[in-house]
Amino acid sequence: MQNLKLPITINPIKSAQQRSVCDGTYKLSEMNRLLAVCESCCEHVHVNVKFDVDELGLVVISGKGSATVSLACQRCNEAFEHKLDLDFHFSPVKNVEAAENLPSYYDAIELDENGEINLRDLVEEELMLLIPLIPRHELEQCQSPADSVWGELPEELDKPNPFDVLKQLK
Repeated sequence: MQNLKLPITINPIKSAQQRSVCDGTYKLSEMNRLLAVCESCCEHVHVNVKFDVDELGLVVISGKGSATVSLACQRCNEAFEHKLDLDFHFSPVKNVEAAENLPSYYDAIELDENGEINLRDLVEEELMLLIPLIPRHELEQCQSPADSVWGELPEELDKPNPFDVLKQLK
């Protein structure tokens, strides 16, 4: 299958009337905000975007995609690969009032002055939302120091309560 380069901006209303489907890739090297939070990224993100009109007459942009990024583990500071799987559903709006009237199962995306959306920025933002707040390996795979303690403290670390002396004074 040939990887087609997706458009950067697109008119979602015209695309929905034509029931367009965009299937292709974006270069991750062009997504500077994503590159700033990752150690490294794969070369491309594959995205499939469908434009449609739902039963309420709303324009719907739905898409799926995936990319693999390398993140720094917050326990051991070693890099590890993390797969980001996109799944989004948007409806374009012209202003904030229109966004408030959208059904809850759609996210709002604001149209620019030309009636278009920046599809590459939309994909980049959705990828950034998928990055864990605290990236880390699975505990079994982590290279953290062996003296780290997880869970119950060993008995030898139990110290007497310093306030026990006050109980004797009472």
